[in-house]
Amino acid sequence: MFASEEALRLDEQYVIHTYGRYPVEFVRGEGAILTDAGGNEYLDFLAGIACLSLGHSHPALVSALNEQVGKLWTVSNYFHEENRGEYARLLSELLASTTDEMGHITGKTDTVWKTFFANTGAEANEGAFKLARRWGEKHLNGASGILTARKSFHGRTLATLAATGQDVFHKSFRPLPAGFDSVELNNIEALVHALDHPTSETGPVCAVMLECIQGEGGVWPADLDYLRAVRAECKARNILLIVDEVQTGVFRTGAPFAFQRAGIEPDVVTVAKGVAGGFPTGAVSARAEVADLLVPGDHGSTFGGNALAVAAGRACLSTLVEENVGEHVIEVGEYFATRLAEVPHVAEVRGAGLMRGAQLDVPRATELVELGLKRADAKRRGVVLNHIGDSVLRFLPPLIVTKEQVDELCDVLCELLG
Repeated sequence: MFASEEALRLDEQYVIHTYGRYPVEFVRGEGAILTDAGGNEYLDFLAGIACLSLGHSHPALVSALNEQVGKLWTVSNYFHEENRGEYARLLSELLASTTDEMGHITGKTDTVWKTFFANTGAEANEGAFKLARRWGEKHLNGASGILTARKSFHGRTLATLAATGQDVFHKSFRPLPAGFDSVELNNIEALVHALDHPTSETGPVCAVMLECIQGEGGVWPADLDYLRAVRAECKARNILLIVDEVQTGVFRTGAPFAFQRAGIEPDVVTVAKGVAGGFPTGAVSARAEVADLLVPGDHGSTFGGNALAVAAGRACLSTLVEENVGEHVIEVGEYFATRLAEVPHVAEVRGAGLMRGAQLDVPRATELVELGLKRADAKRRGVVLNHIGDSVLRFLPPLIVTKEQVDELCDVLCELLG
């Protein structure tokens, strides 16, 4: 792996060190392959943490951004921008899809989803909190509590940290905003008890917020039956179900959105990461009955839904649909899970589609990420991996990754773990 001394020096001197960066400087990417400043190649199984749905430098995104960058970047949200409504319509159509449990599209509902465009997943989740609290104000006598799951991750703003069910992220940043509590995932009895007996911290609950697969928590899936039971409880109590699809959305699990595999329809869905192929974009979408609770002045974003983001987003969603990428994800994802299970010291494979976690029976995940990068030289590719703690490898490759590239990755893992 290679990074220029000047790049390392400038980063050390002028950049706040909120990330422990590896000493590699990437300068080019194509598909699932990255190239560093020294000309070494790497097989990318992180994809910007699930952002690069179509891989690096996909022609459709390059063309759309090149065309737009010479026309208009942004004019603020006080005005209409070309194609923003079209982008929102494409997102609504995908959200209205129905699928089977594998993720194969089976039909479409009549639901119209309205969208507020932001820049990040944390911003999208902040918008969801506002919708939930407005719903509580209008329909639940002012209820404002929001219930999440332990091991969840919803962002790094103070409110999204409060919603995140992992104490490790709370350290040093208390007091956090009030009104959030978390319960064990896949335990419907615990959730019902929390709804029936809210804590003094949350008070009466106006919404439940869940990830269908907890990415930052270690790739822990919510059982499909659990999701159905939560949907039923929320409906019976007239509280909102918010699904955080920031990491799982936009065909990452094969389905357009992971909640569709359970055959449910949430009230609010948040997306980011892959929704514009890696261009900074977030969105909170809601059924019209919920979305219309926000009126001018209630929420905003200077850059959200700007012309460049819309161009990238339209190109990304259109290409994913036209190239039937969801079916590719299901097929390659199943193949990947099978290959991972054959790797030495992999005790369990979790997840769906191309969001996979490998539980190791040895504490070597941190070491493997470093070894995968160091492997790169003039004769062989390195691999870009990600770890959750020291015993879980998380894989989030571009959705266009091939079986041959899966084989290459698994062969490297066998070499490193054998």
